[in-house]
Amino acid sequence: MKRFIHLNLFIATMLLSACNLEYFPQDEVTSESLAQNYEGLCVMTDGNYAMLKDNMEYQGTSSTSYTFCRRGLEMAEFSSDELIISGRTTSTIFQAYTYERNSTLQNVSYVWWCLYKCIYGANQVIEAINEGESDQMDYLKGENLFLRAFCHLYLCNLYAWPYSYGRENPGIVIRTSTNTETTERDNVGKVYDQIVTDLKDAIRLMEKGTRRGNNGYASREAAQALLSRVYLHMDNNQEVIQLVNDMLNGALPESKLMTTEEYPTYFAKTLTAHETLWCIAYTTLDGGSLGQSLYAGMLLNDTVTGQGWGEAYPSDLQLDLYQRHPEDLRYTAYIHPQYTGDKTSWVARYAIPGTDNRSARSNHIAPATINGDGSVSFEDAEGKKVTALPETVNSVQEYYATIGGEKTRVRVHHPMLTRNTFPMWYVSKFSYQDGMAMLGSPSMIRWAEVILNRAEAEAKLGKDDDALNDVNVIRRRAGLSGDALITKSNMAAYGYTDVLSVVLDERRLELAFEGFRTLDVFRNKLPLDRRFAGIHTWEIIDCNDPKILYPIPYDETSVSGLPQNDGY
Repeated sequence: MKRFIHLNLFIATMLLSACNLEYFPQDEVTSESLAQNYEGLCVMTDGNYAMLKDNMEYQGTSSTSYTFCRRGLEMAEFSSDELIISGRTTSTIFQAYTYERNSTLQNVSYVWWCLYKCIYGANQVIEAINEGESDQMDYLKGENLFLRAFCHLYLCNLYAWPYSYGRENPGIVIRTSTNTETTERDNVGKVYDQIVTDLKDAIRLMEKGTRRGNNGYASREAAQALLSRVYLHMDNNQEVIQLVNDMLNGALPESKLMTTEEYPTYFAKTLTAHETLWCIAYTTLDGGSLGQSLYAGMLLNDTVTGQGWGEAYPSDLQLDLYQRHPEDLRYTAYIHPQYTGDKTSWVARYAIPGTDNRSARSNHIAPATINGDGSVSFEDAEGKKVTALPETVNSVQEYYATIGGEKTRVRVHHPMLTRNTFPMWYVSKFSYQDGMAMLGSPSMIRWAEVILNRAEAEAKLGKDDDALNDVNVIRRRAGLSGDALITKSNMAAYGYTDVLSVVLDERRLELAFEGFRTLDVFRNKLPLDRRFAGIHTWEIIDCNDPKILYPIPYDETSVSGLPQNDGY
């Protein structure tokens, strides 16, 4: 049988309870006995959920980093303009970050294999349930349709061109049954049509039953929310608006969000918070066994326990956006600058070409003096005295100096701890669940995204007032008010020429590091600006560059003969 997609019968061995995951010995259960009753099908379904978060043996080896939740998020997020890696690493996160695409890389192969394994497991349960047996049986079937749709969508986002580039582009393999005799790539349009069908069926089937536990379980609302994302990708903008309106059912959108007071601790409570529509559920057992190998490990080094590598930081461009309004809770609650403690001194910092052959940039950092006229004096990398002058850009004061004959952006701040010249800004957005530094249950679908889905759809239909209203719901929740709320009259001062750009920046602020940004840019056929200091090429990536797609894994193409993506 063919590997990866031609999977052997998966026997679920994991049970997801409301707040915990337990394991059954594999030799004590069979697929036949599990599928005979509702409880057995629940166990099989729980095993499907668990495949997205657990580390599984892969090609005869096992590692705590072999999890979809880490590898999949890294592949989606680290190719964006939101994060930098402060040094070389042997982890495949480095290849995702530097766009070094290779069909034999572990993350490229593991994520493909893992998601199709989950699809196969979902198909087992879907085939075992005849509709109409009971409300709870129908609900369970809906959960598995949701999982199948989610996995197909994630695969398509990573390994195929966005829907907006054309329905006829090669997509991925659609699996809607446990029959795997045929393996061929369907086009993107057919993949999306199947995802829509699955989600509509899931919504219908989950109308009467009840959610089986916490936010780690799918629900009717989660399926509706995912469908709003799919419609947005398809530019079915009126459908997005109507679907979100139906979900709200007359309620104010802010009622679906955590409050301003709750928001600073929201990401430690995604499992139970009402804003979360679906998350990948982790527990204290995972925090102990997986520790810093979880997604949080690269983003944070906990100063108390010492856990976490803390080697990836927000990019300068991402920080610029946050620092337009330093009071923004998304900045103050989840971005943590590691100052040396000296709040009386200043340093000036600017990007200089590194020795890396990919034109990476390091930082030159020098003691600085703020002069009476507001200018800043310091020595450049060649030891020459330089003066940076303030300029107002997008309503924010920035500094610029002429260095090496070129106008250069200079950043001025108090002295910070650095790694390889990169100031350390820890991110705690995936940490501190149950007080554990490395533990979090990543929110894959939440109400803030749903509201911003509607805002983007409204902007694309020319409903600017409605779009800005939705944007400002999100901004008010983040503690912003007054001129920090974006209006038609002040948007130009922030550098915006259209409301769609406002919405995309708000998505970048609110959904930062959650795996949305790269696709948000490219599905809107925009270039990705990666001209900031980091161990990556200083470049603007065109939306038509073939490297924005990951290659189909070699272990798949070499066995099943699937055609490879262009450029590989």
